[in-house]
Amino acid sequence: MRILFVTHSFPRQQDDIAGAFVHRLACALNEAGDELLVLAPSAEGLNARATVDGVSTLRYRYAPRTWETLAYGGDMAEQVSASLRGKLALGGLLAGGAMAVRRAVRTFAPDVVHAHWWFPGALQAAWMIGRAPMVTTLHGSDVRLAANAPRSHGLFRRVMARAARVTAVSSWLADQAREMAPSLRAQILPMPADTTLFVPGSDRHASRLLFVGRLNAQKGVARLLDALASSTSGAALDIVGDGTDRAALERHAIAAGVADRVTWHGALPQRTLVPFYQRATALVIPSELEGLGLVGVEAQLCETPVIAFCSGGLTDIVRDGVSGLLVPPGDPSALVAAIDTIIADPARAASLGRAGRTQALAAFAPAAAASAYQQVYTEALADGR
Repeated sequence: MRILFVTHSFPRQQDDIAGAFVHRLACALNEAGDELLVLAPSAEGLNARATVDGVSTLRYRYAPRTWETLAYGGDMAEQVSASLRGKLALGGLLAGGAMAVRRAVRTFAPDVVHAHWWFPGALQAAWMIGRAPMVTTLHGSDVRLAANAPRSHGLFRRVMARAARVTAVSSWLADQAREMAPSLRAQILPMPADTTLFVPGSDRHASRLLFVGRLNAQKGVARLLDALASSTSGAALDIVGDGTDRAALERHAIAAGVADRVTWHGALPQRTLVPFYQRATALVIPSELEGLGLVGVEAQLCETPVIAFCSGGLTDIVRDGVSGLLVPPGDPSALVAAIDTIIADPARAASLGRAGRTQALAAFAPAAAASAYQQVYTEALADGR
């Protein structure tokens, strides 16, 4: 089968975090015998044509080179809201991507177009794909964007109506999408994790927590710093990631009296990230309404227990008391208690970690994800015949 991926995030190289799950699905489909072409935005230092781990990739221009910064950094929304330049670049991204889809459909002749994120991917593709059916995957940030902008709900419904099949990476995300488009029927299909890269280690710390993610308000790092200050464990914290709020969060750590226990590592490629998961006593996800929380899956594969709020897509990947601890959303004292519990009981932490790996291997193996999506593509093709 010939499959065209339309995405705004695809790795520059194998160990980039940005778009890693889309990359893994593309590689798994390629290994299963499908022919893939990935269409993604350009950025400085990227060739227009490339082969990434055996997958053919086209990157389209959408703005002057110095403006092509919207993709790959995880901060597209912040850039667009912050400046006129960002808004103009977004307009170029939408138009340039749509024209690139039209050209790719004409030259590559895909059997199926798989658009990742309804915005911008499915919006770019919806009216440019000719007779090829479109499968759209909702990842999280795209649905949150629509939910926070009521004027976009009509557009969301129209784009969804163009899709032959819609998938969502978590049941919570599918529910959120149905609130805006009640007739939508989204199949729950998580993206694959790297089950060969993320494996258990042998150097587990007894009292060292980990956060991995963007440093912005939505990710809740300030809440984690406050929990660290209130914890009786005296735990240290590694923060892996970067973002617009880093300076403010560093000041927050000082004010909370925990700056000497927090180490800021910045954003790291995935291969460098693995030892952090392997050493951590627990991964803490202090955000709410995550579409899935793929970092939780990566931690589980390393047998690292996950502490998170019982919110969003994390309820699909963390079974409370079995593969991690879930606490009531917005309850800082419960977050502190969960941290103290994990650190005070290493045997329980180890048991949660082992169960988490077993669970993650069953649900997020790339070959299983590829097989599931092949079935979706087959059904989409059958609908059009």
